Amino acid sequence: MTSTPTRAAKFPPPAPSESSAVSLRGTPVRRAAAALSFRNIGAVYVWLLIVVLFSVWAPDTFPTAVTVKQVLNGNAVAGLVALSVVPPLAARVFDLSIAYTMSLTSVLTAHFMVSAGLGPGAAFALAMTAALLIGVVNGIVVVALRVDSFIATLATGALIQSLITMVTDDSSITGVQLLAEPFANIAQLDAGGITLPVLYLLLAALAIWFVLEHTATGRRLYATGFNADAARLQGVRTDRLRFGTLVASALLSGFAGVVFASSVGSGSPTAGTPYLLSAYAAAFVGATQLRAGRFNAWGTVLAVLLLGTGITGLGLATSAQWAASLFTGSVLIVALVLTGGRIALPAVLRRRTGTRSETTTSKEVRG
Repeated sequence: MTSTPTRAAKFPPPAPSESSAVSLRGTPVRRAAAALSFRNIGAVYVWLLIVVLFSVWAPDTFPTAVTVKQVLNGNAVAGLVALSVVPPLAARVFDLSIAYTMSLTSVLTAHFMVSAGLGPGAAFALAMTAALLIGVVNGIVVVALRVDSFIATLATGALIQSLITMVTDDSSITGVQLLAEPFANIAQLDAGGITLPVLYLLLAALAIWFVLEHTATGRRLYATGFNADAARLQGVRTDRLRFGTLVASALLSGFAGVVFASSVGSGSPTAGTPYLLSAYAAAFVGATQLRAGRFNAWGTVLAVLLLGTGITGLGLATSAQWAASLFTGSVLIVALVLTGGRIALPAVLRRRTGTRSETTTSKEVRG
């Protein structure tokens, strides 16, 4: 018997699965367009606009290699201070004592070298020990005593300021020891016109980026900042994380104070005061870049360079003393308007609802 051929049934082509749809949306061109979008790296485009503006405004002084080095070298310390607030902000903790911590380590280093006759190594170690103690005190007040971080660190800052006044009588500490090697080399040694603080800035940013983006600790920090109660229910030790961020913030801002003392050759009782506003401005502007809605290291560095370029350009184009503060304050307001509510929780996470989102978040936090 011969079998009669049967006509193959005609079925409609299978609908693309969810994974294939995602892969279609994730083509290299679309990924590149998303990475280069104004929403993702808008600060870069604003930065370029600022460069063009000041190149036209001050064509003889601004568009030069000297200006580039000035922006990098002059904002390295500001970058260190700005990075010091990123870990606490990621966990939704404010540390307003960073400016006072920076001033304290600056004057303590100078005091130990000039008045006590200690070497640079011992002076550096004692100053950083003081910064560590400040971080521990902040952690105890905020975490153990449950005082709001904004008020608590403002109060500890006032206590630090009283200690600074007691040590310095509100006068800068100067001496030849601060201008001599090896202490002067901490900030003044350069390669091709680029000083060591720029390297410190890059190393600090790399370390913070790695911890926040590539470790379980970083995921738990973000979870703590997004929703501390939910993170605690998932087993995250939120108190320990917040305590650690305050210690890290004090250490990094304290190191910035030592670098500042080395760069200017003196210990200033007001060394950190001008950096407080710019640090938070850079951190909030940085939260709108690269990882929108999350405080992140490289976005903060980008914001520091943007602010530094604008302030340097204003200094070259006009001598008005109020221009720099006006520029920094305006950028901070714009950044807060742009971020809106996304600082608390990224939009992509807010859109996810249901059990699937909760399960995924739970796995990431425990990861």
